[in-house]
Amino acid sequence: MAALVGGIGANAASPGEFFYKNMMMGTQLMEQARVRGVRKMVVVGTVCAYPKHTPVPFHEEDLWNGYPEETNAPYGLAKKMLLVQGQAYREQYGFNSIYLLPTNLYGPGDNFDPRSSHVIPAMIKKSIAARDGGLDKVELWGDGSPTREFLYVTDAARAVVEAMERYSGGDPVNVGSSFEISIKELAGKIAALVGFDGELVWDTTKPNGQPRRKLDVSRAREQFGFVSTTDFDAGLGETIRWYEAHRESAGHDR
Repeated sequence: MAALVGGIGANAASPGEFFYKNMMMGTQLMEQARVRGVRKMVVVGTVCAYPKHTPVPFHEEDLWNGYPEETNAPYGLAKKMLLVQGQAYREQYGFNSIYLLPTNLYGPGDNFDPRSSHVIPAMIKKSIAARDGGLDKVELWGDGSPTREFLYVTDAARAVVEAMERYSGGDPVNVGSSFEISIKELAGKIAALVGFDGELVWDTTKPNGQPRRKLDVSRAREQFGFVSTTDFDAGLGETIRWYEAHRESAGHDR
């Protein structure tokens, strides 16, 4: 999983750093695993590797049919090179590297730093700050039209373990929940859950990111039996409760 990660803003601000560090971490880690005789390596890639206009739901076969969405393409491509490396090492050295493509992750323990957080922790932090500060509005990026699929952290962890135990193929495998929601609907849901009843204002000068994300997850089910089990509202509730209990350590006042 070695990676430098962040939301649209962080990727746009540091594309060179996101490309270089992810490429170097991943390729050197896999090379050392091969040299040192590691029997199996599970590589966790990213949904950002998919082309910007991938037909929905995303099928693994479409991974190479275009360039990724521009705001996170350097990160997505750096991580996708680990698929190429793993397949090349499998062919030349018989190295057993498998490659998972998880969708957007969320859950307790997430990164709530506004400089680098992803959409769910960013919205939770903003909504709670507005609620506690008595503000009448929250400003959010884009126009709210893009959609995303989210996978709860414990489901993602279980997918990695199940893949390690049951899958040894060379083909990439999507890992997701099959639940798609618009950013606008997500914002309203989070506001309601934290008790913020003010206005959600959309800053359309900021980028939307990829228009839609929803994975076809049939290969994971067929190859190693993975099916996500966490209800999205329940997962959001757990994430919010964790943040409320850990605000100081999670950077609430930074």
